[in-house]
Amino acid sequence: MMKQAAAAAVGGALAVGAVPVVLGAMGFTGAGIAASSIAAKMMSAAAIANGGGVSAGSLVAILQSVGAAGLSTSSNILLASVGSVLGAYLGKSPSSLPAEPEAEGNEATENVPQGEPPKPPLKSEKHEE
Repeated sequence: MMKQAAAAAVGGALAVGAVPVVLGAMGFTGAGIAASSIAAKMMSAAAIANGGGVSAGSLVAILQSVGAAGLSTSSNILLASVGSVLGAYLGKSPSSLPAEPEAEGNEATENVPQGEPPKPPLKSEKHEE
């Protein structure tokens, strides 16, 4: 139980801390979009698709805003919650996970016939009296 709680705390903190790092690595920085980055390529593709500008509310615009100003408090809470749930799930001990059924004895479990089905008669049986 303590291991799962610790994993939940680590998952929440990691989720909140990773977003600015990942966005910065993509090129969405506090100073704007970095030249020759993934963000610059995304912005170029969005501008070409929209006739020269990036439309408000698009993915590029949202990521640019988050990269420049950071996430809001409610977004951080939501992100920490999701990270905690994921961390708690991944932190479960193997004994608390559902067990796989085990084969009994030395029986093979794959491609082994369980007995022959009855064979049909080769020719019709006629009862002569």
